[in-house]
Amino acid sequence: MKRLITNVLIFSVLLIFMGSCSENFLQPEPKSFFAPENVFLDRSGLEATLVTMKKNLLSEHAGQKDNISHQFHASETGSPLLQMDYTNLTPSTDRYQQFVNQLNNMFNYVKDANTVITRIDDIEWEDEQSRNKALAEALWHRSYWYYRMVHNYGDLPFVSEEVRGATLDYNTHSRWAILDRIQADMEFAIEYLSEAKGPHKITLGAGNHLLTKIYLANMEWDLAIEAATRVINGPYSLMTERFGEDADDPKRNLLWDLHRPYNKNISANNETILATVDRFEAPEEARTAGSYSMRIYTASWWHSNNRDSEGNVAFVRGGAMHDTLGNGNPDHAASDWHMYDIWEEDGYHWSNTPDLRRADINWIDKHEITINNPDSPDFGDPMKGEWMANPSDSVYTLFAWPFYKVYSPEQNPASLPNGGHADWYIYRLAETYLLRAEAYYWKGNLQAAADDINMIRERANAPLISAGDVDIDYIFDERARELYAEEPRQNELNRVSHIMAAQGINGYSPDNLHENNWFYDRVYNLNNLYHISPAPVVLGESPKIEPRHFQWPIDDGIINSNVFGTVNQNRGYAGAQNNEPPIEEIPEPGYQTGLAN
Repeated sequence: MKRLITNVLIFSVLLIFMGSCSENFLQPEPKSFFAPENVFLDRSGLEATLVTMKKNLLSEHAGQKDNISHQFHASETGSPLLQMDYTNLTPSTDRYQQFVNQLNNMFNYVKDANTVITRIDDIEWEDEQSRNKALAEALWHRSYWYYRMVHNYGDLPFVSEEVRGATLDYNTHSRWAILDRIQADMEFAIEYLSEAKGPHKITLGAGNHLLTKIYLANMEWDLAIEAATRVINGPYSLMTERFGEDADDPKRNLLWDLHRPYNKNISANNETILATVDRFEAPEEARTAGSYSMRIYTASWWHSNNRDSEGNVAFVRGGAMHDTLGNGNPDHAASDWHMYDIWEEDGYHWSNTPDLRRADINWIDKHEITINNPDSPDFGDPMKGEWMANPSDSVYTLFAWPFYKVYSPEQNPASLPNGGHADWYIYRLAETYLLRAEAYYWKGNLQAAADDINMIRERANAPLISAGDVDIDYIFDERARELYAEEPRQNELNRVSHIMAAQGINGYSPDNLHENNWFYDRVYNLNNLYHISPAPVVLGESPKIEPRHFQWPIDDGIINSNVFGTVNQNRGYAGAQNNEPPIEEIPEPGYQTGLAN
């Protein structure tokens, strides 16, 4: 079975990562002529590929195995329910989740960007500005996915141009070399990206926001502050008044408005820097599977394991309760830290905090999951974990979740309420403030960091903090409160782990990062799912994680098929013994010479 899987992966890599062989004796007759040499005849052909790149961003939040949910599985906020034991994650198996296979998809997205970058001068442009704007957008997409990949996987080959034939001699570049290159790419790109906002548009704000992250990863604190400040001073502002489709509903609040799918791209929302557009009414070929947010992040309250006080089935599916709470079968089992612990501040706790992000109206709590089986003597009463045949099953059938974040009504009447098509934030201004706060923290300007954090907390009606409250853990607590189900959380935890190791903080070192890192220490210590006794068992696995899981294994199909070069495996995973020193420098780009790469 493993050989079959490996062969499939090798075939996929040859087609996607390395390009197709131009002299393949098995080459079939073409069914279409949408090859780059036929498409890139004029500007419209190139812009069609830019549209494809925007569509690629939908993989972050659409579908049951979307990329961002994996980011939260690998964090303090919870665990991947169907793959709870990370020690079973290998370079050839990721079982029910997509920790390994994401790499193939992301390299495919890089391929699209490289096609535009390489062929930018194959068409005639009316002016240099138009040419450079299109190039800047392609560079943004390539930089976006490489930022994501190096913080999923670490060192990787940097592919700088379109691959037009079979290539089997890739070599690994260091994470630092890739960061330097995408920093240079984005410094060029922000000179040409437009300030004009609009749904799914790659704007100057999106460029500077991404550049802020890259500067932080490269420990360029002053440059990170400058880039973030350009966004904050730009055509954006935090939303502080009710707006959008439910603005007149007194039962809701500002945070509810901020996370309604149809409010994310409306002109009234000045906080959106970049959001995807995912609509059920889109043409069928452009439609995704939907957000699945009401399946991924919500409890299986309807599950037959949930019983009443007499041992009878407690819930029936269907009806208004099903439509509202969703068809939860959580890929993401939430931790107590996320549900309760991070809301304990200034004498408050989860049930009485004034923080709107944990307001009762915005969450579904355990006591609000009331038995709906009309034949039960406990009809209308809260479900109790002790009534379950196996109480440890409550990790997926009975937990609290941020309803305001993940509620996305199903538009397709033929579908279960898994979470309908929904626009979703890629970047919004609240994160920009928290990124700048982190840069101030690393510089030692704790008051400025506290001021930026308080911009977010004041909007949420949370108690304000002082400079003495600020440290890196507090910043990431605040990111969890504000950016749950939005940010690439594992990426940001990984990024800080590299920063702390590079600076020798708390004894961390680049030499043994796979054995001792901040990611592991924070996740293991805060996530109660790794400490429950007796441990929950789902599909034969219980929660387990080790320091090496701060980044994920490289697909061994990529490594094994690259017969004339060396693609390194991450330390701690099988195959790392064959690694070669990564390349530490990537040639400078030639954007201004017409030799873009």
